[in-house]
Amino acid sequence: MEINLRKPEFVMKLDRLGSFHQSKLSFLRSFIREFKDWDFYNHELILDNKGFGHGIYVVQKDEKQYSLVCFSNHLNDNDRSDRVIATKWDASFVLFDGIPTQEDIQRLKENVPLQEQGRVSEKELCLSRANKSVRVFEHVVDSLSKGQQPDTSLLYDVGYLYRTTAVYGSGKFGLADRIKIQDRGELKGPFRLEMMLVYLARQFTFDIVNHVAYERSPKDAVKLSDDIARNLGIGNSTGLGMAPFIVNHPALLNQWIRAKEKALQAIRLISTIEENEKKTFQSYLTTIQENIKYWKTDSPYQIEKNNQLLKDLKEFQEYFLNLPIEKSFWNTVYLWAEQNTKPECCEFIVSLMMEVYPDIVEPLSYEMSIDEEEYFDIDSSRNVDDVCKLIEQQYAWLLDINFNQKENIFNFWYYSKNKQEPRMSDRFSEEGSDLELPLAIARDIQSLYRELKTMKSGSDVGSYLSKNQQYRHVLRRVFICEKLPYSEIQDNTISKSLIPVDMLRLKLSFFGATRFDPRSDRWVRITMYQGAPLMKEIKKSNDTWSYKKIA
Repeated sequence: MEINLRKPEFVMKLDRLGSFHQSKLSFLRSFIREFKDWDFYNHELILDNKGFGHGIYVVQKDEKQYSLVCFSNHLNDNDRSDRVIATKWDASFVLFDGIPTQEDIQRLKENVPLQEQGRVSEKELCLSRANKSVRVFEHVVDSLSKGQQPDTSLLYDVGYLYRTTAVYGSGKFGLADRIKIQDRGELKGPFRLEMMLVYLARQFTFDIVNHVAYERSPKDAVKLSDDIARNLGIGNSTGLGMAPFIVNHPALLNQWIRAKEKALQAIRLISTIEENEKKTFQSYLTTIQENIKYWKTDSPYQIEKNNQLLKDLKEFQEYFLNLPIEKSFWNTVYLWAEQNTKPECCEFIVSLMMEVYPDIVEPLSYEMSIDEEEYFDIDSSRNVDDVCKLIEQQYAWLLDINFNQKENIFNFWYYSKNKQEPRMSDRFSEEGSDLELPLAIARDIQSLYRELKTMKSGSDVGSYLSKNQQYRHVLRRVFICEKLPYSEIQDNTISKSLIPVDMLRLKLSFFGATRFDPRSDRWVRITMYQGAPLMKEIKKSNDTWSYKKIA
C-alpha cells in the first residue's frame, strides 16, 4: 500500500495550520528529552520577605553550564501590563552562558529588569520578562502561609503563577548571536535555549511563592505540594511580533511541517498493531477530553473551536471504540478523522497518534533544524519559462487572486517605531503603508509571475534581476519551495479575512503550547510546561506527562 505525505495544498492552509496542537515533536518536550541527563539545581536564591531579589538556576553536564538569572521586583498594579509597550514587569530573566560572577550579577541587576532599555552582552543568550497572575499568586501565598494547600480548581483554571510577555534571543538587544552557539550539539534543535529559559523560570515561580509564604508565617507555612506544582506551567502572552517569523523562515518552516508529516505517514503505513497500542491511544484520548475542560477562554472564536473539538472527539471516540483491529488500522483511523472532523480535531488526533510511537516520532525532532544559508543564493542561470512553470505548479492558489480588490490588499505589515516589533494595520485608514514589510508573499509572487511572463522566452533570471530587484525576495522563495514544498503558507497574509492568531497558533504549537486563549485576533495567552516534571524530577521523565490527567 502506498501512502504519500499529505500534500502542501492541503496542509499549508492557515485554517489547518492554525489548528495544530503540541506533540512529541514540540520543542519544549524535545528539550526535556535532550536534557534529562543533565544536572538541574538552584545555585542561589536571595529574596527579601516580600519575594524581591534574585535567583540563579544552573543546568550542567561535565564542563558545560548554563544559568538562568532571575530578578523579582516590586511593581505597582497600574504598571502591570502584558502589552509590548510596557516598561516594567514583576520579574525578568536572562540565560547566561556559564555561571555568572558577582560582578556579572551586579551588571545584570542594573540592566535585565530594564529589558530593551538595558544593555546585555554576548555572555547572555536569552532575555525575558513576566508578570504575576496576581489573584492566583496571592491565593497561593495566603493558603500556604496558613498551612494549607491552595484551591486547585482556581489554580488549574488559570494554569500558572506567572506569564512571560516576551522571550528574546539570537543577538537581539546585544545578546549573543546564534553563530556563537550553533555548533553545540545539545542546542541543535530549534529554540533549545528559549525552552530552557521558560522551564527554569517556571521553577522560580514556585520558589517565590514558597519563600513569601514562609516569610509571612514562618511557624505555620507549608510548601506548595509537588503534585500541585507539577500541574502548573508558566503562562505566555504573545502578540503579532511572533507571526512574521514563519513567513521569514520558509526553509525552517518546511523542516517543522515535514517532520510532522513524515511521522504521520510512517504511522499510517504500519500494517498491523497490538491491542495494547490501541488501548494506549484510547487512554490518552479519554484523559485529554477531561483536560480540555480547563481550557478557559472568553474568545467567541476559540470557544466555538473548543466546543467543536469536544463534539468531534466524542463522535470520534464512539467510532474508535467500535473499530476492530485490522490491517492498516491507523490509516483507517486517520482517513475517518480527515473526512468526518474539522481541522482542529483532525490535527489533534494526529498528535495523539504520534504519542503511541515514540521510536518513530522522537528521532524526527533532530531533523527540525536547517542551514537556511544553503537556500539563500539565487541561480541566475535558470530560465524564466521554468520559473513561471514552478509558480504555476507551486503557487496555483494565488494566481487568480484579484489584488485590485480592497479586501485582498486590506492589511499591511510594518515595524512599530517604539518597540521595533512587527504590527499590522488597515491600508485604507492608517498611514505607514509606504514602510510596508515584504510579507505580502502572495501579491508579490503574482506580480513577479506577470513580469516574467512579459519577458522573451528563453531569457535567464539574471537578465531579469539586472533590471529589476523589486521581487528578488520572492524569486528566492520560489526556488526554496521547489526543494522544500512545505515552506510556504498558502494563504494571502494581507487579506481582510486573515486571522493572524492562526499564524501565532502554528508557531506556538511547535513550541509546545496548550490552552490557547485568544484575547483578540492579534494576541493570545497560552500555557507551557503544564504537567511537566519538576526540576528535581527531570531525570525520571518518560515524556508521557502531556497526556496525564490534571487532577
